[in-house]
Amino acid sequence: MEKKADIGVFGGSGFYSFLDDVEEIEIETPYGKPSDKISIAEISGKKVAFLPRHGKKHHIPPHLINYRANIYAMKMLGVEKIISPCSCGSLKANLKPGDFVISDQFVDRTKGRKDTYFEGPNVEHISAAEPYDNELRMLAIETAKDMKIPVHETGTIVVINGPRFSTKAESRWFSSMGWDTVNMTQYPEGYLALELGIPIVNIGLVTDYDAGLEGRDEIKPVTMEDVYKVFNQNIEEVKGLIFNMIKKM
Repeated sequence: MEKKADIGVFGGSGFYSFLDDVEEIEIETPYGKPSDKISIAEISGKKVAFLPRHGKKHHIPPHLINYRANIYAMKMLGVEKIISPCSCGSLKANLKPGDFVISDQFVDRTKGRKDTYFEGPNVEHISAAEPYDNELRMLAIETAKDMKIPVHETGTIVVINGPRFSTKAESRWFSSMGWDTVNMTQYPEGYLALELGIPIVNIGLVTDYDAGLEGRDEIKPVTMEDVYKVFNQNIEEVKGLIFNMIKKM
């Protein structure tokens, strides 16, 4: 396939609905179909491919997303950088709903997901010591600060299988380990990009306090309504951050 895009974004129609000349394409990868059609639009002279990881109707739960097809589709399009925004729960009192976290590490607590392209006969062992691209991370931090967005420059995101949220015991354990946020989609998405040599950055929007915080009885366990409410309140900032990053690239 000829090169179609420079930058990939895992985000749905809310990100590109106001852009002109959006081209929708369907891709079949060696790993099956990605979550949905991919929309390609131009931003500041760069071709950007948008793919909703849960599908346009948000009908694919996190444990059933075809992450390998999604990342491989970006590779087939010629994408050289990926921006991977997500909502996440906070495991620390100082990470408040509405804050942004530019993750630098992940912890995998998923199970049963297809999480590698190396299934033989070609086998490689890839270092995941620094899973997120530092240059893209610095760009995200600098852009967020320019926009006066409350941003945390580092963070370890623990990825659970879903679709259920954590128990209080699990949430306490995650906090006690020093981890910062919890999410259901960052693994194996980020790692698969690493296997294909595509730099990727995660932008986590804190939407809730997971199952509540130890010693803070006023903080109630998260509900899906909470997540949607905070996400929708901050979607314009997420979009603005991503678009301003693309302009600077």
